[in-house]
Amino acid sequence: MQGEVIAGRFDLVELIGKGGMSSVYKARDRLLDRMVALKILHPHFTEDEEYVERFRREARAVAQLSHPNIVTVIDRGEDDGRQYIVFEYVEGENLKQLLERTGPMPVRDALVMALQMARALSFAHGRGLIHRDVKPQNVLLNPDGQAKMTDFGIARSIDVQGVTITGTIMGTSEYIAPEQARGEQVDAQTDVYSLGVVLYELLTGGVPFEGDNFVTVALRHVNEPVPSVLNRRPEVPARVAMAVERSMAKFPAERFQSMDELSEELETCLAELDPVSEEATMIARRPIAGPQRQRPRKQRRRFGVLWPAAAVVAVLGAAGLAAFGALALRDGDSKDPQAAPTRPIRLTGIASYDPDGDNKVEHEEAVGRAADGDETSYWTTESYGSFDKPGVGVILDAGRTVQPKTMTITTDTPGFTAEIRAGETPTGPFEPVSQSRTIENRFRYNLRAAEARYFLVWITALDGSAHVNEVRAR
Repeated sequence: MQGEVIAGRFDLVELIGKGGMSSVYKARDRLLDRMVALKILHPHFTEDEEYVERFRREARAVAQLSHPNIVTVIDRGEDDGRQYIVFEYVEGENLKQLLERTGPMPVRDALVMALQMARALSFAHGRGLIHRDVKPQNVLLNPDGQAKMTDFGIARSIDVQGVTITGTIMGTSEYIAPEQARGEQVDAQTDVYSLGVVLYELLTGGVPFEGDNFVTVALRHVNEPVPSVLNRRPEVPARVAMAVERSMAKFPAERFQSMDELSEELETCLAELDPVSEEATMIARRPIAGPQRQRPRKQRRRFGVLWPAAAVVAVLGAAGLAAFGALALRDGDSKDPQAAPTRPIRLTGIASYDPDGDNKVEHEEAVGRAADGDETSYWTTESYGSFDKPGVGVILDAGRTVQPKTMTITTDTPGFTAEIRAGETPTGPFEPVSQSRTIENRFRYNLRAAEARYFLVWITALDGSAHVNEVRAR
């Protein structure tokens, strides 16, 4: 099919993945003049309306997963009977290739990667999708080292009574959960197990169970105790090793009961690595070394590979956060260094908020950058010659109801005025929980009665444009 044109729009450049259900091509979108990843259902499945409908339904469901660590679904269509899904194309290697090239990761980098993927999985679980095929090959790393998970929900569309159709398993069973290997119903706990396997591999450089064939490895997952990370890498903190062991418990009831719970434990493990450095973050090892990007960074989207679903297996990885620049921290409402709580609260940028704008949104494609752990990336407002409306902002999701004491904003466009607001729904209403302050390079707000799930950075005055490079809560 290479060299063909699909739907009169997508030029197939090269085959980049193939599985039992579909093939994935790097393609050029003629209309928008950009590269995309095109996943095409194999012809023999297009003759079965049940499979076609499942393919369509899953494409619609996965299209709702707008998250900085999940490959974006752009479109779905049909061309001469061929079903296809268009994904963003991520230029870079996958997590498995990185591990094969570099070996075990520093403990902090491994935790950061696992935490990013846990948040992506939690986001999907909250919207009713179980991954079922999490593995390093399904975690793509762009040139900046950011992870993008692929194949969300696609394995579900070829699922029959909880197990994947015979013949669709491509590759390895090294990440399969025991209940999945037994053919039982799978749920979010299956992804928890697989994430534990991946974290084990990130820390040790190898998977916990190996064998000559699929059945041998699957049976080891079912029957054998989880090998200790400490036996292969004694310097790993005991709490980190215990997190791996609990994630990989044989029975789902003995694992972390949700991906949110696992995320909280990983956050605690990270904090205990360096309890002194409140603002510290890890720099991920980039797939390919390259020159530093110059600011201002262009607003662009990379489009990436969706690798074929490999049924009964799962894995997960995560990608890293860039190092912080040397920006001075200004304590906004509190000068007491003990005022900030010790536990970080993870935020995810989910939407812009511009109720008085013409189209009600501002740079929606960049909202994930407001809390992605990378201070070189940012969400931005439009450039205003005269700012003549009440405000504009970016909405952040804590994933659950929380009560942060402080919130810190980092920017490379100092001088704008903003406040923090909170609400129970992503559409508001949002009530002020901080005073309005002018932001320098970094500003820490002291919050009051800020019990909510959703938070709004509400910008009320600016000259030109304002960047929100990073928002952190504690």
